[in-house]
Amino acid sequence: MSEFNPNQHQHRRYNPLRDEWVLVSPHRMKRPWSGQVEKTISNGIPPYDPQNPLCPGNMRSSGKRNENYSGTYVFNNDFPALEEQSYILKESDDPLFQIASASGNCKVMCFHPLSNVTLPVMSHEEILAVINQWVNLVHDLGSKYEWVQIFENKGSVMGCSNPHPHCQIWSSSFVPNEGKLADHNQMLYLQKYGKPMLFDYVNKEMRSGERTVVENDHWLVVVPFWATWPYQTLLLPKRHVSRMTDLKEEEKSSLAQAMKSLLVKYDNLFEVSFPYSMGWHGAPTGKHLQSDVSHWQLHAHFYPPLLRSATVKKFMVGYEMLAQAQRDLTAEKAAEKLRNLPDVHYSLK
Repeated sequence: MSEFNPNQHQHRRYNPLRDEWVLVSPHRMKRPWSGQVEKTISNGIPPYDPQNPLCPGNMRSSGKRNENYSGTYVFNNDFPALEEQSYILKESDDPLFQIASASGNCKVMCFHPLSNVTLPVMSHEEILAVINQWVNLVHDLGSKYEWVQIFENKGSVMGCSNPHPHCQIWSSSFVPNEGKLADHNQMLYLQKYGKPMLFDYVNKEMRSGERTVVENDHWLVVVPFWATWPYQTLLLPKRHVSRMTDLKEEEKSSLAQAMKSLLVKYDNLFEVSFPYSMGWHGAPTGKHLQSDVSHWQLHAHFYPPLLRSATVKKFMVGYEMLAQAQRDLTAEKAAEKLRNLPDVHYSLK
């Protein structure tokens, strides 16, 4: 048997956050592609569209009008998945038909007044304003709700219905599935090894460097060892931090630098406004604010779908849906590609 080379031979990698395995099949990158080709993501978005319901001063479909905002802008989602009213449901002792009450709050946050200014082309001060607004929302909503989920879907290929730069913040009276998994597995790791899982992980990745994409004084961005999506990344503080509200001022400023650097590299990879789904995970809030959450390490996930070019995406179907996740290039190769990209946005060349 020839010597094992992870960049050439199939193998499996373990994801301790989710307690699951990922199949890595590098040879599949060589297969010919005759499947679906996405439309090239347009870079010709106007700075202002009088019909866009997220632009400053415009009317939304609910009949409510946006403020003439000049920075970040937050409003309650007109069509929320969660509402503050909670219905009292009768408990069931049937193991197959369980139902529970759910309440919460859903907000929309516009990053910038101009529709053609996404995070990678925003200034450091503008990105820092976004981060400060996130911290404020986690603080305010976290005082009431058990979970505050910040997420951004960027690009139509990721299901985003509006090109204006924005994210959403869903707060819930319960800890959702992904949060419960992360909470449970980080707790088990701390009990077994005596260290917070992702704090241990960030230190090991800093020593290795082979999966590092961006690093500065306070933050590390890596393609995680167990990555599922082609150019998936994990953004982590170098200090042990459980929640976004625990960040120091210099860490927030440094975070703005790390985010800009990563997102510029994403755009430069295929010279397109790079689509992704991004979300922050931190320790549960609400009634958990007084609990010991030392097993938690704050982190953000970036899941971009593009695989070979600006028009070929990774589909999570078939084997991925029915067996386990499978990826077509190693985390090390993906990190090397991203790391070696310029730090200046391609539109400024």
